[in-house]
Amino acid sequence: MRLPRSGAGWTIAVFGLLALLLGALGLIWPETQLRLLGFEVPAERAPGDYTGTFLTASSMASFNMGVYYLLAVATEWRPFYRFTVWFRLVTFTVFTIAVLSDVAPGRFFAVAAWEGLGALATAAGLWWDARRAAPAGAVSAPEPAPATDAAR
Repeated sequence: MRLPRSGAGWTIAVFGLLALLLGALGLIWPETQLRLLGFEVPAERAPGDYTGTFLTASSMASFNMGVYYLLAVATEWRPFYRFTVWFRLVTFTVFTIAVLSDVAPGRFFAVAAWEGLGALATAAGLWWDARRAAPAGAVSAPEPAPATDAAR
C-alpha cells in the first residue's frame, strides 16, 4: 500500500487504520473494547442480552470501514474524502445526542469527539490541499463543454 499523497489523505488513512484496528480488537477481545468505551462488563450476561452479538456486528463494520477508508487513500479518491466529512459530522451529532440523553455512558462522548475532530481535520486537509494546488492569484478557466453538448 502506498502512503497518502495529500493532507486529507493522511487524515483518512489515520482514521481508516484506527477503524480497522479497533474493529479487530472488538472481534478478538470484545471485553477490552467494551471497557475502552466505558461500558460495564458483567461476569455473566443475562438471557436475551445481545451485547456480544451487537459488538461483533459493529466491530466487523468498523473493520470493513477501515478497509474502505484505506482503499480510498490508496486510490486518492477525493470525492470519498468530502463525503466522509459530512457523514462523520452526522455521526458526531448522533453519538453526542446518545450521551446527552443517557443512552450511552459519558465516556462514549470520546467516540463522538473523535468523529467530529476527524471530520474537521479532513475538511482542513481538503482546504489545505486545494490551496496548495492553486497557484497564487490564478483564476481557473471554465471547463470546456463535452463534445455532445457543443454540437447543440
